Amino acid sequence: MIGRTLGLYLAARFTRSILAVFAIIFVLIYLIDFVEMLRRAGDIANVTTLGIAALTFLRVPSVTEQILPFATLGGAMVAFIGLTRKLELVVARAAGVSVWQFLTPPVLIVLLIGIFSVTVYNPASAFLKQKADAIEIGMFGRTGPSQGDSSLWIRQRSLDGQSILRAEQSSERGSRLGSVTAFVFNLDNRFIERVEAARAVLKPGYWELEEARVLTPGEEPHATARYELATYLSADQVSQSFVTPDAVPFWSLPEFSRRTEAAGLDATGYRLKFQALLARPLLLVAMVLIAASFSLRFFRSGGVSRMVSGGVASGFVLYVATKLVSDLGGAGFLSAPVAAWSPAVVGSMLSTLVLLHQEDG
Repeated sequence: MIGRTLGLYLAARFTRSILAVFAIIFVLIYLIDFVEMLRRAGDIANVTTLGIAALTFLRVPSVTEQILPFATLGGAMVAFIGLTRKLELVVARAAGVSVWQFLTPPVLIVLLIGIFSVTVYNPASAFLKQKADAIEIGMFGRTGPSQGDSSLWIRQRSLDGQSILRAEQSSERGSRLGSVTAFVFNLDNRFIERVEAARAVLKPGYWELEEARVLTPGEEPHATARYELATYLSADQVSQSFVTPDAVPFWSLPEFSRRTEAAGLDATGYRLKFQALLARPLLLVAMVLIAASFSLRFFRSGGVSRMVSGGVASGFVLYVATKLVSDLGGAGFLSAPVAAWSPAVVGSMLSTLVLLHQEDG
């Protein structure tokens, strides 16, 4: 087994490298998002630069979660190349330490980082994102830039069947809607009628649509001052439908998923996010193994840039594959566990195969 002193030394080197790369990326993302938020707030009165800076700081942690695998890859490659350049790994190999032995400390470190990011950092970033979304809605009217269809959609079910609501405005966490269109279906999922209303207010057990116009196939449209649309949704469940999976803490995702499904809403995003967080430690391990595959050679004759480029390209391919499989899972083509775990498992297996070929022939 690798000695305690060498193991602690390698663990400290990798921890410093990964945290340094993560901090650099954090600052870059903060500056870019700060400039973008300043641009968006340029025409809004009573918005200060300090307020924009604080809002940006609340937004960035949620974004940086997505670049943690890249920070791990970059930090691992920096650490491996530094150890190889100083011939420290060469000396360790000459002393009888195999590649699998000196890979143990960095693998354990990234496992701890992954567990910490899931159990502590993710809940904190989700809490900050919820605060940022609330401030952003009050400042800009809605979160994110207004591009394309910015309408709000709610799919619900009741004792009468299912219905889909589309609203142009919302307030009071979705309990009051403006410019509403409701598509009503019966228990056999056959379309019954379309209701257009100026406003909709959530009451216990039903939506109250005001100044409504009802369009039923085969009948003349007629207007009514008040139209009741049954629903199983509560005020909390409606507010959840406007909460993105990124804004839900890790510990609350199973309960969010269960309550969303009970209300007849699509909980795929919450299930997929939960499984992706569970798979994150293994994904970070895959990034370390990829870095080792491209950084452990003794490059006396050069070729450092080629190795670094190969490692970055491999990490990018794994990231793209992760996003692609995640989109397939979100669309329902793959189950949430398969979509979340397969990139990490495949990446780890392929990297291990490359290391076995390099070290053991």
